[in-house]
Amino acid sequence: MEKKHMVLERGTEEMEGARRATGISSVSDPTAGLREIHAVPDPEVPEKAARRRFTGAYKLRILNEAEACKGTSRCGALLRREGLYSSHLTTWRRQAEKGSLEALFPRKRGPKTAHPNPLKKRVETLEKETQRLRRQLKQAEIIIEVQKKISEILHLPFDPKGEER
Repeated sequence: MEKKHMVLERGTEEMEGARRATGISSVSDPTAGLREIHAVPDPEVPEKAARRRFTGAYKLRILNEAEACKGTSRCGALLRREGLYSSHLTTWRRQAEKGSLEALFPRKRGPKTAHPNPLKKRVETLEKETQRLRRQLKQAEIIIEVQKKISEILHLPFDPKGEER
């Protein structure tokens, strides 16, 4: 019986630490903590935090609500409620002043993709054909050289065009 009490007590202590970390209030029933063990969020922290992205419609809605707020306290309450900073509003206002809705939408980060050259495929095929023709020309020159040497050895007149005399 003592062992069961120790296990229950250790589990309760672990749950209390988890409750403190997550902000869940303490429970008076020690066995209730064991039943709530699945409510504890995953403590694993991702390697890189994900950047928040706001849609253009959301930005416009927040800007309109901020304009409708009278006094800094209401605007501050809006920012706290939405989890935003005043710099967000400043940036979004500046983007809206540029005059286009596109300025409110997030831009893609990273290197820009290069547009493919429409003539690239044609150039590649022409280069391959040029290489093929150069190989054939080199082969033809070798054959002509061999014919010249054979005609010299046999003391025959050599005519590369193939005309008879």
